[in-house]
Amino acid sequence: MNVNKESLQSICNEVISCHLCPRLVGWREQVGVEKRKAFRDHEYWAKPVPGFGDPNARVLLLGLAPGAHGSNRTGRMFTGDDSGRFLYAALHRAGFANQPESLAQNDGLMVNDLWITAVCRCVPPDNKPTSSEIVNCHSYLTREINCLPGLEGIVVFGKIAFDAAMGMYEKGKENLKFGHGVFYPAGDCRPWILASYHPSRQNTQTGRLTPMMFDQIWIEVRKLLTIS
Repeated sequence: MNVNKESLQSICNEVISCHLCPRLVGWREQVGVEKRKAFRDHEYWAKPVPGFGDPNARVLLLGLAPGAHGSNRTGRMFTGDDSGRFLYAALHRAGFANQPESLAQNDGLMVNDLWITAVCRCVPPDNKPTSSEIVNCHSYLTREINCLPGLEGIVVFGKIAFDAAMGMYEKGKENLKFGHGVFYPAGDCRPWILASYHPSRQNTQTGRLTPMMFDQIWIEVRKLLTIS
């Protein structure tokens, strides 16, 4: 068990020191210097953001990338912005988080049975990573998955995360399109995949993703874990 935890920590350390993508390195650091007015007195993380959570997790949560003034500021996935507020409130309701807020790395948040990570570990301009930047980060994701021996399923937020997860499968993926609630069963030693709209402000404030819709995703996760 300790070997698994140390392996995840090793990956996290590599992520934090990564400089593979010059465009993203420049952008994340620029955001950290210019800052948002509301966070003018904050010291921004402005480095790649590692995954975090329960090393014994049965579920991996896969997002797109750190938010410019959320994770890129705080250094923890889905922490300090509107996406995180929407997400962690739902995780708390579903019993995956000990509190409904995630504001900073030292805020006492703990997640249970869940490992939280992203396709890209650096904030991309306009939230749009290039295909080569996605490829550069892919090995971190596959290594994290290999370090989670109890992994049963992956919850993906958005099409890019969906495509990254489905890329692990040799067959069948070409017939399945992204959509909220789309499910791909486990097989061939691969975890199941459950898709959700991303809990971004664009989706939550327009009603494309409602709390009820999001709760249903986590209710389904609980059912899948119960019968697996």
